[in-house]
Amino acid sequence: MSDIDYLDHTVVLSRDLAEIAARYEALGFTLSPPSAHRLSEQLGGPMAGHTCTANRCACFGESFVELLGIVAPDAPDPWHVKELSASHRGLLLTVGTGDAEATERRWRSAGFPSTGVRDLERDVETPEGERTVRARGVYLDPGSALGVGFQAGQHLTPQYVHQPHLLSHPNGAVGLASVLLVVADDALDTYAERYSVILDVPHGTDGPKRVFPLRAGRFEVTPVSAAREFLPVHDTPVLAAQTIAVTDLGRARKLVEGNGIETRTVPDGFLVRAADAGGAAVVFSER
Repeated sequence: MSDIDYLDHTVVLSRDLAEIAARYEALGFTLSPPSAHRLSEQLGGPMAGHTCTANRCACFGESFVELLGIVAPDAPDPWHVKELSASHRGLLLTVGTGDAEATERRWRSAGFPSTGVRDLERDVETPEGERTVRARGVYLDPGSALGVGFQAGQHLTPQYVHQPHLLSHPNGAVGLASVLLVVADDALDTYAERYSVILDVPHGTDGPKRVFPLRAGRFEVTPVSAAREFLPVHDTPVLAAQTIAVTDLGRARKLVEGNGIETRTVPDGFLVRAADAGGAAVVFSER
């Protein structure tokens, strides 16, 4: 069994957290209050108590969507988020691991450099008062990830992320079902082989896609020629879309369109274009 077994969260990165939060609320998501990060550059190392980022999250019980804002541009940036903002379009992706150190060792043994394991903390409000979210992450070197923003994360206090009062969404969202990576047609096999090693999961085929089914959620790689039927992708590679599972597709679509947001029918449900969702398309699919 792989040390990586689920899609933990996507990251929608923005320099205007309030603006991207308003977009996601209009899509029908309940968001956690803003929460600022404390970050280390190495496991057990000194924690930067004031950094440039804060987030709001749409949480589903295990997976979530993180709206990550650069809220203090002149503050320390130990995880180099400003560089990621400049170099990556679309989403960033964190897959879930029960042991970040084991994942880092496996990647290193496969010849894939990374940041090493790093610590993250942030304070959140709970019904019992303020508590601290603690997690660990290891971010793959861009060369290792073939140009994709890709990290493995280990939660130490998931109960403070997925608080019960945050799990009910007006659009009926219940989970992060899949994330779609779009690559050049002639690079499809290269990416499929690389991510089979990164995830330690064999890939299958679904039409033109290469798919990686995890215990919870699915990572998908598709050639740009197939993606362009639904997504206006111009540059690759890009994490171009995420699929959110909802309990009632009709209810979700009525809410989204009622808020003045254009939708498009796709085979698995309906799509909200990247321009209306912070730079990456959102597909809603009924579970």
